[in-house]
Amino acid sequence: MGEFEADSAVPRRLRIPTAAAMDRLGRRLAKLLRAGDLVLLDGELGAGKTALTQGIGAGLEVKGPVISPTFVLARVHPSRQGGPALVHVDAYRLSDAAEIDDLDLEASMSAAVTVVEWGQGLAEHLASDRLDILIERSGDPADETRWVTLRPAGRRWAGSDLAALGDGFSQTAAKALAAVNGSPAAAGDHDGRPPGQGGQAAAASGSPEVAATAASRRAGSGRQAGRTAHG
Repeated sequence: MGEFEADSAVPRRLRIPTAAAMDRLGRRLAKLLRAGDLVLLDGELGAGKTALTQGIGAGLEVKGPVISPTFVLARVHPSRQGGPALVHVDAYRLSDAAEIDDLDLEASMSAAVTVVEWGQGLAEHLASDRLDILIERSGDPADETRWVTLRPAGRRWAGSDLAALGDGFSQTAAKALAAVNGSPAAAGDHDGRPPGQGGQAAAASGSPEVAATAASRRAGSGRQAGRTAHG
């Protein structure tokens, strides 16, 4: 079983050392994804959400360059091989779940893999089965290292070997896993260091603090008129 038990409800926390490694992680994740899957990405600006999505798109073999759909809000990338499309959503400019609903993502979800950047606190209602991913920087601005926490939700992910995604990358030990779960044993900081800070752990856990953080970072953005583009 390696460092983690096989329970799919347990988050997987991976150390990703470079942007190229983030791309490889996305490609590996794509092999586990199938039509109907929902992936919610969160993390500060520049954390690597789009880089991970680009890797997913490459792994799914979809058309068009995968770039952040900041202004069109959602972009559809059809498959080049007859597989599921990638629906790539950027919810940064959205302020509530009603604006997510205005994008009518449900119409395409059954035939696509839907990835929503900035989705936590806004898009959970789209599917009870989903994969929540939090990407965190190290404490050193010159360090490319990212800590990626994958938290599966729902029966869809039961038995999925998310820990295997970290093969070849440096995974954290049990202390880091305790940090994600909010254990008192997770004393420490997050500076190229596994233990998570309080706010980061809350974001990974889906607590009410997530909604507050989402509202704060979108304050003043206003309601945006969105449309779906095609790649």
